[in-house]
Amino acid sequence: MNMRQMASVAAMGVVLASGLATGLASGQVSTELFVSGLDRPVYMVAAPGDAEKFYVIEQEGAIRIIDNGVLLPTPFLDIDPLVTNGTSGGNEQGMLGLAFNPDYETSGRFFVYYIGAGSDTYIVEYKRSAGDPNVADETSARTIMTIDQPYSNHNGGWMDFGPDGYLYIGTGDGGSGNDPGNRAARLSFLLGKLLRIDVSDDQVPYTVPADNPFVGVSGALPEIWAYGLRNPWRTSFDQMTGDIWIADVGQSAREEVNFQPASSTGGEHYGWRCREGFIENPSFPGCTPTPPTGFTDPVHDYTHAGGRCSITGGYMYYGCAVPEFEGKYIFGDYCSGDIYTLDPANGNAVVAVADQGFGVSAFAQDSKGELYVMDLFGGTIEKFVSASAVDSDGDTVPDACEVECLADTNGDGVVSPADFSAWVAAFNADAPECDQNDDGTCSPADFSAWVANYNAGC
Repeated sequence: MNMRQMASVAAMGVVLASGLATGLASGQVSTELFVSGLDRPVYMVAAPGDAEKFYVIEQEGAIRIIDNGVLLPTPFLDIDPLVTNGTSGGNEQGMLGLAFNPDYETSGRFFVYYIGAGSDTYIVEYKRSAGDPNVADETSARTIMTIDQPYSNHNGGWMDFGPDGYLYIGTGDGGSGNDPGNRAARLSFLLGKLLRIDVSDDQVPYTVPADNPFVGVSGALPEIWAYGLRNPWRTSFDQMTGDIWIADVGQSAREEVNFQPASSTGGEHYGWRCREGFIENPSFPGCTPTPPTGFTDPVHDYTHAGGRCSITGGYMYYGCAVPEFEGKYIFGDYCSGDIYTLDPANGNAVVAVADQGFGVSAFAQDSKGELYVMDLFGGTIEKFVSASAVDSDGDTVPDACEVECLADTNGDGVVSPADFSAWVAAFNADAPECDQNDDGTCSPADFSAWVANYNAGC
């Protein structure tokens, strides 16, 4: 995140090509308030095992809980005294990242990423308290990693566990402008990188996976998974495929979206500081080899025209409430407030679909694949909706989100013993309602499936 001065954008176009101004598409996509009363929200995630409970980072150093849509008054964790800045204006420090261990339900382990003493990066493990699942045990703090930060900006801050169970960490290049130490491209620094570590053993800070790409490479730090990043502000795993999407904030020319397929073995160089988006960094003419080899180009970039200045990465959409998002990667721009879709199935074509009118600090995704957006200064989180979603029965739930209740065989909206008689009739008539195990046929096996569906309810 590069918290530059916010600006408005006069929008006229539809499709965003590299360097072209853009604006609203159909106007069907909007948002509805999910929760308010937060202080500089920069990240939201659900913990494993409880899809209705969200944890929100407040940049100054607290984690708040939203339980079934209600913001709880007591923070889950408040380490404000340990956290540097993150309290005003465009400051890029503070608490920036949160990741729950995959076995959080049983272990209670989670990890936070913050800027602390010496303005350095701290990655610290905490545990849930034994007496109250809504409060963390501050005394359980265990430092996993520290990274020296030469300047106050470009701190990255994203963390998450990958499908492989390892912890991935996105770091900025160390700050200032144009990466004066060329740290992002140098494998002797953890800055400007995507790191990959193993924190499964709680008796040691971490270990390095043996298949990390730079293990055993002279002069290279083995924690590095990929490099050449300037300030990745929000990275995400595709919840279905395991692919990685990296939104990297640019210098003065381009913002970019990088993509790493789940099949990658790591080692990508995303170009910074020599490259900015698809172009050579204007500050370093001639740095690109001829032909331009050794770099992994982004899948999309855009200029700062129209008040845009700082990309905020989002997620691949797998929900049902916003047809315009289906099958697309969603991202935004912090300064202009514009929201975009990127369609991998259509040559990574980008369309502007909404204008939030506020500083888009982060996105979030729930267990159903629906997306949310955060307003840094307004302290709100809003959920995306669409006027184009069909709701034929008027129950405020889009038809695409209606969950079929197989046990309700007679379709009266109630699961009752009367549905057994309806199932028998469907079986005798070889009707579609007979198929309770969804195998495409009507057979005696569907009776057992109906019983299971009946016991599960709807």
